[in-house]
Amino acid sequence: MSDPVNWDLAERVAVRVGGHDPFAASYHYAGLEPDFAELTAEAEELVAEATGLRSLSGPARARVTDRAGWVRANIASFRRLLRPVTEKLGPRLDNNPVAPVSRAVAGAQLGTMLGWMSTRVLGQYDLLLVEEDHPEDQDVVYYVGPNVLALEKRFAFPPREFRLWLALHEVTHRAQFTGIPWMRDHFRSLVEQSLDSLDPDPKRFLAALRRAVDEVRAGRNPLDEGGVVALLAGPEQHAVLLQVQGLMSLLEGHGDVTMDRAGADRIPSAERFGRVLRERRQSIQGPARLLQKLIGLEAKMRQYEQGERFIETVERVGGPELLARAWEGPDWLPTLAEVREPEKWIERVQPAGAVNR
Repeated sequence: MSDPVNWDLAERVAVRVGGHDPFAASYHYAGLEPDFAELTAEAEELVAEATGLRSLSGPARARVTDRAGWVRANIASFRRLLRPVTEKLGPRLDNNPVAPVSRAVAGAQLGTMLGWMSTRVLGQYDLLLVEEDHPEDQDVVYYVGPNVLALEKRFAFPPREFRLWLALHEVTHRAQFTGIPWMRDHFRSLVEQSLDSLDPDPKRFLAALRRAVDEVRAGRNPLDEGGVVALLAGPEQHAVLLQVQGLMSLLEGHGDVTMDRAGADRIPSAERFGRVLRERRQSIQGPARLLQKLIGLEAKMRQYEQGERFIETVERVGGPELLARAWEGPDWLPTLAEVREPEKWIERVQPAGAVNR
């Protein structure tokens, strides 16, 4: 069966687009591995104290990598993630004379996207990669060393503070997925459900383009609510996508709030770190800004803001105890509409007769 994506080409393109940052050869690079190993363990304790969430999978493992290493790890995740789609689309390409061209185009597009992202990403907790024959690559917190060093140098960040700050965010996500017993399986089921029901038919692409034209005519940007994934989603995928967006808004907001609280006494420069990174994201213009929209990164930025507002409102009404109800099971998670209007979620889950703060 033909694979609809030339993954080898995707990797080569991504590595070339990502380029070789000079900080990868810096003498400072050798200090990143022991630093992140120590600070990731410290971050894990701080997050557990702030949230009550302790990983059921043992201690976190930190891995410092360069851009090319990050690309390879994410291509492995993408291959697994997209397998339900590629297995459906592959047989349609077996006897198609333009299949080699289509595979190359898909590989080049994916490679361009990952290559650009490799120049921006600082850290990542990879929860999707599950390959039984590579246990060493499971449940890893990645840090892209050259990008971390470049930011520290450019903005004169105190290295130990900045690295602990990064570790807190990624370890919080790990605590969410390994400290809440049902969370990882629930998230995977949502992603796989959306992909399993996808019909990889070219006609769907044309229909998506027509919807995009209608959105533009109505004065809306068709890429604002999740990028191409949202644009190509049919009714079934769209309903699941809304669940994913609601969940990610909660988790991203919880990650930012926890990072600030857990590191309050340890990271005096935290407010500056956050301000600089927000300005860095907002300063992207031109083709790079379009790429952000296409892959849904701008929607992700809104998830941070909406999630933080949701958590602030919930805790103002009922404290951390009320927010903890969201971790009781999938039915207790807020929908995207409830994230945007927290009062609706509070009304749904707050026990009758509860006294608001």
